Amino acid sequence: MANYLLDTNHASPLITISHPLRERILQRPDDGDNFAICVPGITETLFGIALLPRAKQNLAEWERLKPLLTCYIPDETDAEFAAQLQIALRSRGRQLETVDALVAAIALRHDLILLTTDKDFQPIPQLQLENWLSTL
Repeated sequence: MANYLLDTNHASPLITISHPLRERILQRPDDGDNFAICVPGITETLFGIALLPRAKQNLAEWERLKPLLTCYIPDETDAEFAAQLQIALRSRGRQLETVDALVAAIALRHDLILLTTDKDFQPIPQLQLENWLSTL
């Protein structure tokens, strides 16, 4: 059993009925795996799917899927840790966007495996990363 946090690039494909990632994620709770998203990830996902040609259908499908995902809401502790991550990475010449820093802080705090294609997360110590899109 594993606990996963979806980055936007892994959440957005879920609205496409025939997408193999959707099928893989929707069958995994039967295996005991849990999937989550965080508020910053929801913001990015909703923005992205609303820009697509099928915005109305996309948003309706998102509403159907949303109850299947645990939602993590960042708090002051997450915000402070996210800022510390950004400062530490910047001192090593790496940039990390604020949304990504919050996503990483939440994943680390709750011991979640982050499903992402984003290489900006790689230099973060102890952050568990998997890219399921590369294996489809």
